[in-house]
Amino acid sequence: MAPDWSTFAVRNVAVRDARHGRYGGCARREGPWRRSTPSALHTGNGSNDVKILHLNASTRGPQSESLAVAQKVIETLGSASQIEVDSFDLFGDDLPAFDADAVGGKMALFTGAEATPAQKQAWETVKAVFERFAAADVYVLNVPLWNNGIPYVLKQFIDVVTQPGWTFGFDMEKGYTGLMTGKRAFVVYASGVYHENVPANFGSDFATPYLDDWFKFIGVHDIEHIHVAPTVVNADFASTKAAALAEAEAKAKQLLAAA
Repeated sequence: MAPDWSTFAVRNVAVRDARHGRYGGCARREGPWRRSTPSALHTGNGSNDVKILHLNASTRGPQSESLAVAQKVIETLGSASQIEVDSFDLFGDDLPAFDADAVGGKMALFTGAEATPAQKQAWETVKAVFERFAAADVYVLNVPLWNNGIPYVLKQFIDVVTQPGWTFGFDMEKGYTGLMTGKRAFVVYASGVYHENVPANFGSDFATPYLDDWFKFIGVHDIEHIHVAPTVVNADFASTKAAALAEAEAKAKQLLAAA
């Protein structure tokens, strides 16, 4: 008989907790591989503040065009509602590696094996990043296009938080189910050369479909993609940037109007 993977994680976390003492994992979730989340502009903790997680995947600081447009989204959301912004600079802040210790801690948790102190610590660090991710009602990302894709630190962040029982569940018959429901996302992309309808020799955009697919995989289906491009090969970038800022403001106001 095939194993019941829908309850595998929770069942084995319970075994691990009973044998060796709890050190964090999926058992605190509501039911097998399920969790409840608040709607996009409402929190479930008694606070009126909308929690925004801003993921900055750019290295360019105040010169970042994607950052400027992302800040416009946040500014607009804050103009009509109380917001609490958690800013995560993926290059500058402490982002844990999903390394051998983290994987070892995860597998020990799932199988009921004894984890080493280093594995426990690594998994707790991963869990702390996920908790920041899970606490948000709205995600705002600014993403430069690197080699037609996303910067490596953003992929690292995705690999850290995308864990079974946290962001997704699995059923042997129905497949994967996203658990981060009721949330919204705004993703701002900047590219120096590539832009929509450009000839093939001028690059490709693998970032937009990848992030769109990832958000939907974890249960976030209300996603706004905003592009500010091209930033370099552009005789009138001022107009391009103004259009992107206007789009960011308009899409943020649409969310406010729908709340």
